[in-house]
Amino acid sequence: MESIESEVALPAGTSFKSPYDVRDDVAGLKTLFVNVFFIGEPGEGNPWVLVDAGLAGYASDIKKKARELFGEGTKPEAIVLTHGHADHTGSLKTLLEEWDVPVYAHRLELPYLQGKSSYPPPDPAIGGGGMSYMSWVFPIGPSDFGDHVKAIADNGQIPELPGWRAIHTPGHAPGHVSLFRDKDRTLIAGDAFVTTNQNAITAVATQREEFHGPPAYFTYDWQAAKQSVLKLNNLNPLAAGTGHGVSVRGLDLELGLNKLAHDFEARSIPSSDGRYVKQPAITDENGIVDMPPPISFTVARTTAWSILAGLTLYLVWKGLKSRE
Repeated sequence: MESIESEVALPAGTSFKSPYDVRDDVAGLKTLFVNVFFIGEPGEGNPWVLVDAGLAGYASDIKKKARELFGEGTKPEAIVLTHGHADHTGSLKTLLEEWDVPVYAHRLELPYLQGKSSYPPPDPAIGGGGMSYMSWVFPIGPSDFGDHVKAIADNGQIPELPGWRAIHTPGHAPGHVSLFRDKDRTLIAGDAFVTTNQNAITAVATQREEFHGPPAYFTYDWQAAKQSVLKLNNLNPLAAGTGHGVSVRGLDLELGLNKLAHDFEARSIPSSDGRYVKQPAITDENGIVDMPPPISFTVARTTAWSILAGLTLYLVWKGLKSRE
């Protein structure tokens, strides 16, 4: 692997305002537990592109961050979706009410974004932590953003994002893409890999840095997911932002991603009992074609209710304590 010591490495002394920032012109914002990115040189009136739209209810936070970076009255040239899962499109409808801009996604994501198909159901039986156990309540669509959504060209070029290319990285979602800028080897990986254990509530809460494959509970094709990580590792990125977890650079990124790519099964698949581990869901440009039979997730359901009950009791106790 090529050394990270190169002419495109980050300048000495570079600092960032947020642990989710990737480069000086790639700012990150965490919306509860999922990240969005703003690509563009900060400055009043400068052009920029939004990558993903975060959780529902975060439109005002996204617009506030945009104003801080690009000034009052700003709007993006376009919005690019790494994929259409609800945690990456939750605020999209609200944003589009004010920003009449094109939305780009891979053509294999269009059925889930134009109301034609739901995603393959989540896999609570995969285990690995509280987020996985609770995933059976997560929405799977379909969502319908109509004609706002356009297919990314087959060559990966996006007119409003010169210098970048979209790379098809399926496994977590059929049309999942990552964005790469060759000149300085900057990567926005989406959920192709993440830098925290998104399956576990404690890791999500603390944002502890730890390289993982895509969130297990929504990954429908594990062999495709592995190939996507290998593809991104072969790019030798120097700086990367992911859909979940902090941004990473330099040696941390080189070593972490390389280890993940060469030890994917052990580090990324929490259990051999999941629905999609031995047989993927089959999808095409119209959505779901076929799926493996469901696996009982009675244990996961019971665990999820226990987690929710415990959290509710904690919040009630905390509220009572605050009144003392």
